[in-house]
Amino acid sequence: MSIIQVNRALPVSAPNREQQPNLGQGSRSRNRLVSFAQDQAGDVAILFGLMTMAMFMLIGAAVDIGRWLNARDQTIAAIDAAVLAAGRTLQTNQGNQTDAINMAKKYYQEATKNRLSVKNDNVSFAVVDNGTAVQATGNAEINTPFMSFAGVKELPLLKNTGAEHSKSQLAVGGNAELNLEISMMLDVSGSMGEGSKLADMKDAAADLVDIVVWADQSEFTSKVAIVPFSGDVRPPVNQGLIGNLLGLVTDPLAPATRYFDGKTWTKTACVAERTGTNKTKDTLPIIGNFLMATYSRSGCSTPASGSVMPLSNSKTDLTAKINGLSLGGGTAGHIGTAWAYYMISPKWSSLLTGVSTPVAYNTPKTEKIAILMTDGEYNYTYGSTGIPTNNGGGNANGNSSAGQALAICNQMKQDGIDVYTVGFDLDGNQTAINTLKNCASDNTKAYNAENGEELKKAFRDIALKISTLYLVK
Repeated sequence: MSIIQVNRALPVSAPNREQQPNLGQGSRSRNRLVSFAQDQAGDVAILFGLMTMAMFMLIGAAVDIGRWLNARDQTIAAIDAAVLAAGRTLQTNQGNQTDAINMAKKYYQEATKNRLSVKNDNVSFAVVDNGTAVQATGNAEINTPFMSFAGVKELPLLKNTGAEHSKSQLAVGGNAELNLEISMMLDVSGSMGEGSKLADMKDAAADLVDIVVWADQSEFTSKVAIVPFSGDVRPPVNQGLIGNLLGLVTDPLAPATRYFDGKTWTKTACVAERTGTNKTKDTLPIIGNFLMATYSRSGCSTPASGSVMPLSNSKTDLTAKINGLSLGGGTAGHIGTAWAYYMISPKWSSLLTGVSTPVAYNTPKTEKIAILMTDGEYNYTYGSTGIPTNNGGGNANGNSSAGQALAICNQMKQDGIDVYTVGFDLDGNQTAINTLKNCASDNTKAYNAENGEELKKAFRDIALKISTLYLVK
């Protein structure tokens, strides 16, 4: 039996990689490094993280700025309201500075009670500029929780320069864009010599001038006339006028002397009341309407220092006039009232020159104001010949001095003049009190000062009332 031998090829198995020689290992490592370098999946994550952080910081900063703006706006609005309220208190409460500051604090606290929480709020208020303004000072800060990561832990609500600190200013004349013509009647009768009354009046009147007459008169003006009176009025002399007004306002045919009751009476440089149909009006003195010259055996009742000073915008001249006043005699308040009327009457403009010339009634942006001050009852009148009634000369108008003054006041008010009255140490004289109360434009413009301090407050209050309140930064 034959044996056939078959040779079969054995299958070749796949080589064992672990057993393969380590050929090309460097090339594979380089490939892996290149692949890792080209892999961008990690970059996206990092960039997203950075962008998210930046957006978070921007949003946080926006929140901080929004909170700051909100608190800042509320603070500024609160300060504005506070200083205006305080300024108004000065106007309406006789210039009481304590009340004004308390009012400012009250308004500020009320206006900020719902404001976002702040720290270091030291905003305060003070009366400045000689009692004519209320100024805010100080600051407050608000925390910035998000911006604190960048080192900004808080922000001030106001500029540290003070440029945003409000001030309520009481302004008159040019500063208030308003023209003012103020005629101030001042009593220099003999009774003003008691104690320090004359000195108190000078201080009060000078203080008013200091407030109402401002330096800048280029566009709008604030002017004051001074009208001293006692038993008569001494017309202006050599003050930019046409000589002595006495020769223009009194009858040139009136004799130099009169004879009455066996005595000789001499014509003075002063005037008494006006008679006739225009006795209470501001009609220009011409033939038939002249003012009455006074006749005396001892000269004018009002001293030479007490001549009328027409409208002026010079603080220096006005203050010098006031400080130079001296005492006279009786109390002919109706004559002083009439001259307070004349000095701001446009009908007298032909007799007054330059800055002393009054403008027309109802001129836009113009106010005419009369301030009438006395320390007693009006009790001095004249007869038709210019001889005082108390010397038996009769009564030219058949009416008391107080009655004539009231009629003149009513005429002034009809012409649009605002009338303020100030009684000084009237000692309960109801006749004098009623005269002044009825002469004033309303009860809020009638004052009754019992002493020198109250007189100063009254004049200061008038000055503030005729001022315009406005807000400045």
